[in-house]
Amino acid sequence: MVVRFAPAAAQDLEEIGDYIHSENPRAAYRFVAELRARCNRLADTPRSGAPRPDLWAGLRSIPFRLYVVFYTVSGDDVRIERILHGSRDIEAVFSEDERPEE
Repeated sequence: MVVRFAPAAAQDLEEIGDYIHSENPRAAYRFVAELRARCNRLADTPRSGAPRPDLWAGLRSIPFRLYVVFYTVSGDDVRIERILHGSRDIEAVFSEDERPEE
């Protein structure tokens, strides 16, 4: 399995890092590295996340600290779709996002 980041997820990751960096640069580096490592481990257990058909067909999620990683699995690919803080209105974010092509 190969883990890939959708453009929206890459942007989420950058914004998370920037936000933490403004308070603690070292913590930002560690946090982003740990979050990326957690995402990469999905290659070993791609179906371990909770199914989220309420948001998108085929979408799954895993928690990471105060964040939620949303991803899809297709063939040999795990695609990280979004990484959102748990306090966000997640349903609103997904209703605004366009469903990616299969």
